[in-house]
Amino acid sequence: MDEPHTLTTPADDTTLVLLKVEEAARRLRIGRTTCFALIRTGELESVMVGGLRRVPVDAPAAYVTRLRTARQAA
Repeated sequence: MDEPHTLTTPADDTTLVLLKVEEAARRLRIGRTTCFALIRTGELESVMVGGLRRVPVDAPAAYVTRLRTARQAA
Protein backbone atom coordinates (compact mmCIF):
# COMPACT_ATOMS: atom_id res chain seq x y z
CA MET A 1 0.00 0.00 0.00
CA ASP A 2 1.26 3.46 -0.86
CA GLU A 3 2.11 5.88 1.90
CA PRO A 4 -0.08 8.98 1.98
CA HIS A 5 1.58 11.97 0.38
CA THR A 6 1.83 15.14 2.35
CA LEU A 7 1.48 18.41 0.57
CA THR A 8 4.40 20.67 1.33
CA THR A 9 5.39 23.87 -0.31
CA PRO A 10 9.02 24.69 -1.05
CA ALA A 11 8.94 27.24 1.80
CA ASP A 12 8.13 24.37 4.20
CA ASP A 13 11.07 22.23 3.06
CA THR A 14 13.40 21.93 6.05
CA THR A 15 16.38 21.06 3.82
CA LEU A 16 16.41 24.47 2.14
CA VAL A 17 19.23 26.88 2.86
CA LEU A 18 17.91 29.80 0.82
CA LEU A 19 14.38 31.00 0.12
CA LYS A 20 12.98 32.90 -2.80
CA VAL A 21 11.76 36.35 -1.77
CA GLU A 22 8.18 35.18 -2.28
CA GLU A 23 8.77 32.22 0.06
CA ALA A 24 10.28 34.49 2.72
CA ALA A 25 7.29 36.84 2.37
CA ARG A 26 4.93 33.89 2.83
CA ARG A 27 6.75 32.83 5.99
CA LEU A 28 6.45 36.36 7.36
CA ARG A 29 2.82 36.62 6.19
CA ILE A 30 3.60 39.84 4.32
CA GLY A 31 3.40 40.84 0.69
CA ARG A 32 6.18 40.45 -1.82
CA THR A 33 6.57 44.23 -2.19
CA THR A 34 6.91 44.69 1.58
CA CYS A 35 9.47 41.90 1.68
CA PHE A 36 11.53 43.57 -1.05
CA ALA A 37 11.31 46.86 0.87
CA LEU A 38 12.70 45.13 4.01
CA ILE A 39 15.52 43.69 1.92
CA ARG A 40 16.26 47.08 0.33
CA THR A 41 16.58 48.75 3.77
CA GLY A 42 18.72 45.91 5.12
CA GLU A 43 16.16 44.90 7.73
CA LEU A 44 15.82 41.45 6.14
CA GLU A 45 19.06 39.74 5.17
CA SER A 46 19.44 38.57 1.60
CA VAL A 47 22.17 37.43 -0.77
CA MET A 48 22.64 37.39 -4.52
CA VAL A 49 23.22 34.03 -6.17
CA GLY A 50 24.11 34.76 -9.74
CA GLY A 51 21.43 37.27 -10.68
CA LEU A 52 18.89 35.90 -8.21
CA ARG A 53 17.97 37.47 -4.86
CA ARG A 54 17.65 34.86 -2.09
CA VAL A 55 16.89 35.07 1.63
CA PRO A 56 18.75 32.77 4.06
CA VAL A 57 16.26 30.38 5.63
CA ASP A 58 16.95 31.73 9.14
CA ALA A 59 16.64 35.41 8.16
CA PRO A 60 12.84 35.73 8.55
CA ALA A 61 13.00 34.40 12.13
CA ALA A 62 15.98 36.66 12.91
CA TYR A 63 14.02 39.66 11.61
CA VAL A 64 11.06 38.83 13.88
CA THR A 65 13.42 38.37 16.85
CA ARG A 66 14.89 41.84 16.23
CA LEU A 67 11.37 43.32 16.05
CA ARG A 68 10.41 41.68 19.33
CA THR A 69 13.64 42.77 21.04
CA ALA A 70 13.18 46.36 19.88
CA ARG A 71 9.58 46.36 21.09
CA GLN A 72 10.56 45.04 24.53
CA ALA A 73 13.32 47.67 24.84
CA ALA A 74 10.89 50.51 24.06
